[in-house]
Amino acid sequence: QVQLVESGGGLVQAGGSLRLSCAASGRTFSVYAMGWFRQTPRKEREFVAVIRWSGGSTFYADSVKGRFTISRDNANNTVYLQMNSLKPEDTAVYYCAATSRLPRLWVIPNEYEYWGQGTQVTVSS
Repeated sequence: QVQLVESGGGLVQAGGSLRLSCAASGRTFSVYAMGWFRQTPRKEREFVAVIRWSGGSTFYADSVKGRFTISRDNANNTVYLQMNSLKPEDTAVYYCAATSRLPRLWVIPNEYEYWGQGTQVTVSS
């Protein structure tokens, strides 16, 4: 099993920045990739970004490309999501996710076996 714990959410004004962290523990050697999803009460869980644990290649949703950056610290088993130029529509609960295999599609939540508890990000206008 892999346990994921997110931190770093909060309230920020539009145009501001936040950095989310996700610390992984347990069988971290089995992790193939880690990513971020977000969800609001009105929407299904939405893909944000993902990073391969080995090699560090990344993939982003079009809605965040150029504003968000995902990165990893292998030594500390931690993934970060740097969010810049935040918009009110970025308001959501952000979830960290991990998979032990190459997904059919990065954007499908069911392809990820492990999830964190979520952290709230609120962007005021």
